[in-house]
Amino acid sequence: MNDEHGSIEGTVTAVSSDSGHGFTKPNRESVRLLTGLGVEGDAHAGVTVQHRSRVRRDPTQPNLRQVHLLQAELFDEVAAHGHRVAPGDLGENITTAGIDLLELPEGTLLHLGDEAVVRITGLRNPCYQIDRFSKGLLKEVVGRDTEGGPVRKAGVMGVVQQGGVVRPGDPVKAELPTGPHRPLERV
Repeated sequence: MNDEHGSIEGTVTAVSSDSGHGFTKPNRESVRLLTGLGVEGDAHAGVTVQHRSRVRRDPTQPNLRQVHLLQAELFDEVAAHGHRVAPGDLGENITTAGIDLLELPEGTLLHLGDEAVVRITGLRNPCYQIDRFSKGLLKEVVGRDTEGGPVRKAGVMGVVQQGGVVRPGDPVKAELPTGPHRPLERV
């Protein structure tokens, strides 16, 4: 939602984390974001890549996927096709409502709650594990545009610019980068 000053705002609806590398993440009362690392105690926190497939390729890569954010509006969209998805089910750390995360440009700063700031680095590239969660769901979260290119709807990834505690009900405010905006690509 845009306010009269052009800022883009929404709300945190859920927060999730897991110390293991499972697909879904349990909901929490709060999560603490750590500057330059990610979600405290989450398996994907770290300066370098933590996702298993990326570690196998090159464990020295910078971790551009410290925090996974997903808009709750996706749940209604996939429910219309028979898929029951709730916050944390797709492995996201922060679930939002009222803000179209997928349309924000690369480098957007998301102010979460009183202190935390996450810089969006790109789109989540969903994998076959989504179909293990719910058969056929991958087709719903990766569509095609009119030219046949992929349209990824499984959320955005980011890095923690400023730490802080994030809770359900906290506001989310997007601060767009200056200069020409680059559309999000998969990271």
